Amino acid sequence: MIGSAKDIVETCGVPRFVFNDFPLGNSVGKPNDVAMQRDILETALSLLESASAPRTTVKTPHEWSADHSWKRDFWNVDLTPEQLAAQKASFDRDKEIARQKRAAETR
Repeated sequence: MIGSAKDIVETCGVPRFVFNDFPLGNSVGKPNDVAMQRDILETALSLLESASAPRTTVKTPHEWSADHSWKRDFWNVDLTPEQLAAQKASFDRDKEIARQKRAAETR
């Protein structure tokens, strides 16, 4: 399994776990960062072969950002409805950009 919620996943007792300290929903890396995503997937596939014991966890060396400010923003539960709507709109724009890039690559 590849994930970002280490405490939850390890409590569940999965046999092999690749942990990334990333925002939830981004377990395999940053959007459009193919090199990072490929490295994380290769780490997971390697763990399938190399784990010598059950409940093995491997943490990747990747960082979401150098200053970890995303954690403060990610855990901020004091947002107004307007701020939440603005963040959702920004996220939706990013998803649309990614969708368009994928569509262009498959042409």
